[in-house]
Amino acid sequence: MQYIADLHIHSPFSRATSKSSNLAGLAAWSAVKGIDVIGTGDFTHPGWFRELRENLQPVEPGFFKLKDPNIPQILESVPTARAHSCRFILTAEISSIYKRHGRVRKIHTILFVPDFASASRINARLAGIGNIESDGRPILGLDARDLLEIVLELAPDGFLVPAHIWTPWFSLFGSRSGFDSIDECFGDLSRYVFALETGLSSDPDMNRLVSALDRFTLISNSDCHSPGKLGREANIFDCGFNYFDLRDALKNPAAGGFHGTVEFFPEEGKYHHDGHRKCGINLNPQETLKVGGICPVCSKPLTIGVMHRVMELADRELPYFPPDSPEFFSLIPLTEVLGEIFSRGPATKTVMREYEKLIGLFDSEFNLLLNVSVDEINKRYSPILGEAVKRIRKGKVVRRPGFDGEFGAIKVFDKGELKELIG
Repeated sequence: MQYIADLHIHSPFSRATSKSSNLAGLAAWSAVKGIDVIGTGDFTHPGWFRELRENLQPVEPGFFKLKDPNIPQILESVPTARAHSCRFILTAEISSIYKRHGRVRKIHTILFVPDFASASRINARLAGIGNIESDGRPILGLDARDLLEIVLELAPDGFLVPAHIWTPWFSLFGSRSGFDSIDECFGDLSRYVFALETGLSSDPDMNRLVSALDRFTLISNSDCHSPGKLGREANIFDCGFNYFDLRDALKNPAAGGFHGTVEFFPEEGKYHHDGHRKCGINLNPQETLKVGGICPVCSKPLTIGVMHRVMELADRELPYFPPDSPEFFSLIPLTEVLGEIFSRGPATKTVMREYEKLIGLFDSEFNLLLNVSVDEINKRYSPILGEAVKRIRKGKVVRRPGFDGEFGAIKVFDKGELKELIG
């Protein structure tokens, strides 16, 4: 069966995370978005782990559902019964800060386990290493290689995925604190890493410029801090609906169980380009090289972004995809599309009223953006939205890249074009 999974999120126990990112809130939004499986996030935090044990019950192997049927209704057009089919998988993100080869490394990784017993063993070990209570994403002075060893020892059916691998500050290949290869980071245990999370600022096209990444499955997730942001990136599986088939599909994508990913246009990510946010300097890699990596306004080093870092490690001019590679679909969140059409903010009443109407007409956000024909959108709602969806599916969008922590902007229509179309 085919299903959509967002495997990297955060709980209310993580810093700067909405209180509505509780289990019921996540399940409710999963129905709106069209997501079938959600990572719990933060199972290392004692408070969240307690809530997970109290409120989840096992269903399919390694998948859990909410015990309590009282799930809030986010939109009137979405029956709460649909949210009951949402499944959870036990996940956690760890921030490892440590010294290796004379440099401070800051690496984020995602842990996956199939049961509470495995999670409990990992939590007990990590509690002896550092403070796992201060944040849902704990900061530990633990080498990423040694963290992987702990997972392999205490959760034999678990696995580890390096998170948002190109982000400058906290990632495997980050320009500020990362490595140049998987082997350099994980050493003798590298063979146990089989998937990488690409992050919002890169997509498979960019990653497939680096031949050293050919053997890895590329996954995408929202890393959301509020449930309304669920699914801004996600994964599409076409395999058995359980933890073990999901894991095996990632281990061997050529077998067809991993259908592909839903992606941001990478320019929308907040670290796509190089630059200085305070100085308003936004540069592509070639422009950065011309100024020697120094901000022309304040004369301090620029924050080197994802595109630049990919180009440093790339050994191809064009991306290479082996036969039967998973697909990827670059989308713009529906509220952003409606905000552009109505010249309103994506969270305004006007936009949310139309958003709810569309979810009622077309079942879920992903169904509308991925599956519904343009003709049907034209007939049942609006030719303007139909044209927008057609352009998004073809990648014909206007891109302003993000940089140094500031999100980029992806538009469907050129300036003034929307008024002409409406006229």
